[in-house]
Amino acid sequence: MDSCYEKAVGKNIRSIRESRGMTQEQLSAKLQLLGCDITRSALAKIEVGQRHIYPDEIKLLKEILKVSYDEIFI
Repeated sequence: MDSCYEKAVGKNIRSIRESRGMTQEQLSAKLQLLGCDITRSALAKIEVGQRHIYPDEIKLLKEILKVSYDEIFI
């Protein structure tokens, strides 16, 4: 995946998370409760485009943040 695109996706995720009033710790905890093995540090790396995001993580982020896939990827 293109690094500029990964940064844009991460920025979208961070923006959505912040608009929901959630911390990285809170979001990673919700992901973990749904079976996604992700740390706050890994989430932080996704948000700045330093770590690839996996399909299962995208699906759960969509559910937790109550957004469409388009909102994540635009």
